[in-house]
Amino acid sequence: MFHRIRRRTKQPSEAQRQFAELHARLQNQVPPGFGVPPAEAERSAPTTVVDDFLPPELRVPSHDQLDGKMMPWKQPLVLDGEMVACAACGAYRDWLILSTGGQIWLRCRAGHQQQETRLDTAWYNRNSGPADATHATFEDCLRHLGH
Repeated sequence: MFHRIRRRTKQPSEAQRQFAELHARLQNQVPPGFGVPPAEAERSAPTTVVDDFLPPELRVPSHDQLDGKMMPWKQPLVLDGEMVACAACGAYRDWLILSTGGQIWLRCRAGHQQQETRLDTAWYNRNSGPADATHATFEDCLRHLGH
């Protein structure tokens, strides 16, 4: 199969010859400065400063300004084929899932908390919705979520 490939001859084809002639003719017709990047404009200080950021009542704190985040999880939580239950009371549904300091904690309705090492903040971020409120204290957040 490879023996069938013909060697290219030194003679240019008709299309190559026509392209070379056209290129030679148009070479000197390029306007001066064409293709040269424009000189950088002088930068001047802005005359007015416009604050186009959100008003304070609409701003949301960034992740580094929060001590943690919480979300309710009403249904049973199944990890690695096993239903998670509270170590103290045996509850298996109606969790609060807390994400703080790179760790995930589960809190049952009775107020028992246990760290869940099989979950991480990436899992939390995938499964949590947008925050509907921010609270100054942990207790305020618990009241907001009905715990």
